[in-house]
Amino acid sequence: MKPLLIAGTLAALVVPGVASAQAYQCAVPSRIEPPHAEGPTAKEPRRVLPTGGYTLAIGWSPEQCHGGAGSIASGFQCSATNQFGFTLHGLWPDGKGAQWPQYCRSAAILPERVIRRHICATPSAQLMQHEYAKHGTCTGMAPADYFAKSTGLFGVLRYPDMVRLSHRDDLTAGQLAAAIAAANPGMTARMMRITASKDGYLREIWFCLDTGYRYRVCPAFEKTLPSNKRIRIRKAMR
Repeated sequence: MKPLLIAGTLAALVVPGVASAQAYQCAVPSRIEPPHAEGPTAKEPRRVLPTGGYTLAIGWSPEQCHGGAGSIASGFQCSATNQFGFTLHGLWPDGKGAQWPQYCRSAAILPERVIRRHICATPSAQLMQHEYAKHGTCTGMAPADYFAKSTGLFGVLRYPDMVRLSHRDDLTAGQLAAAIAAANPGMTARMMRITASKDGYLREIWFCLDTGYRYRVCPAFEKTLPSNKRIRIRKAMR
């Protein structure tokens, strides 16, 4: 079986200046290495709690691939064959306070058909296994339904011109949040959390959702970068 090639560009997806997600080029391999099982540990224990909302976490792939050994990025994600902008980290159930549920039950190895269907959104089979084991098991959804929900939420997100923003040396976290909110009807800058690397490059954006998967203002205890904090964007190779 030949690899399936999915290609796109920011300019061709929707109206000028606003882009949809985010595989500029993704070649699905004919064989995907199965992930290994994951479960709770002493540092990451099983925690069954009521769900008070959700976090949709997305990452900026150029920064992930630049991040080296500490990055969640896979060889598939960072290969010369594939090019990504934003990728889906995961959909995380939140608790009703500062703690969240995790590893609510054991998780079997994900079926290859599920991995293959969603690997151009979350370009790592092992990360997908981790996300379902830690977070998906607490949603009550089967793997196929969990990834359909998370990639569905990811797929409707829109973005400002990240290439243009990556050329700015005066960009602040607040300006980036405002630009993302402006591209998504019903969203405000207070409905997301922005994280950066130690050297100030955009790493991830976490969107706060209510139990109906609608955008909501993030709880006060969930911290984000100060709005006046300078942030840089690693340039995508396109």
